Amino acid sequence: MNDSPFPARRGFWTAALAALLFLPTLKGSEPPAPEIVWHDVADWGVEGQGWAPEDLKARYDRLPAKAEGVVRPPVWSLSRHSAGLLCRFNTDATTLMVRHTVGSDNVAMPHMPATGVSGVDLYALDGGKWKWVEVSRPKSAETTHTVTGLDPGMRTWMAYLPLYNSTVKIEIGVPKGAVFQRIAPRKEKPVVFYGTSITHGASASRPGMPHPAILGRRLNKPVINLGFSGNGKMEPEVGALLTEIDAAVYVIDCLPNMVEAEVAERAEPLIRQLREARPDTPIVMVEDRTYANTWIMKAKRERHAGSRSAFVRAYDSLVKSGVKGLYYVEGEALLGDDTDGTTDGSHPNDLGFMRQADVLEPVLRKALGME
Repeated sequence: MNDSPFPARRGFWTAALAALLFLPTLKGSEPPAPEIVWHDVADWGVEGQGWAPEDLKARYDRLPAKAEGVVRPPVWSLSRHSAGLLCRFNTDATTLMVRHTVGSDNVAMPHMPATGVSGVDLYALDGGKWKWVEVSRPKSAETTHTVTGLDPGMRTWMAYLPLYNSTVKIEIGVPKGAVFQRIAPRKEKPVVFYGTSITHGASASRPGMPHPAILGRRLNKPVINLGFSGNGKMEPEVGALLTEIDAAVYVIDCLPNMVEAEVAERAEPLIRQLREARPDTPIVMVEDRTYANTWIMKAKRERHAGSRSAFVRAYDSLVKSGVKGLYYVEGEALLGDDTDGTTDGSHPNDLGFMRQADVLEPVLRKALGME
């Protein structure tokens, strides 16, 4: 005999629960994913290159094909990285996708995350100011990143390409029906940076954070990044290529890769090479940033003192001989004085890059006549 006072009701609910558990999932309960229309960036081009696409070995290289075999092999190899390149576009899409392929599966480094080494960094214009939105997070050579929940409205976008990897292909995707307008690369004279791994972008968390990119946004100028990790050596072969670019200003920032003897040998000839080819283009000479642990390491203090002394001598000699349009930036304050501006003592973190941009901005504004 069943002692439950509600045997019929209990049986009903047991059967009902079992039926619910075995109900098939209803189709169409969620809206279908929108069809995505992909736009290949190669179809309208990137800023940050000093040569036409037909002069390049690959679409997103930084030096022309003719440089192979002329510059040293490490410089050529590093020039295949897409540091400083960016594309711009307008869209009213509330969902935005980036699909990109890089040349190496080594998408990160011990002192720099994959977002910086191999990611694509997205900014949008808001009230005349560039503001960060998203960055892709590569785990392999091929990455698709989706940004959802964007507020409605037409806006201008900027996408920075990877810093320490080559870019094979990059596409921007928007839902079918969304407006998408390509923005051609600006034709005005660029700010041209020639330097080391720091200029190249180590160790920024993402491609929009090295000081050349920060300054490009602040000054609203196109920028060409010719930083070559470990290989910013003031070499005449690179200098000859620099003279081919009709720059608004040259920024020479190679001392972190050079010792006193090299600076003494190469600094003045490089500046004269640029000045002979471009008589009226301002040239900013930047000392090496100070290692964060220099305060406790005598050898590093001595290295800074030697290379800076040689650089100052070169500057003084140039000015004395009548070379005009030179600007000199001391290195001591570039990363601040609290020792917190680097990732590893040498390469700036985002804080260090922001501080470096703060130091260089007024100098560049003066050189460009923007004061």
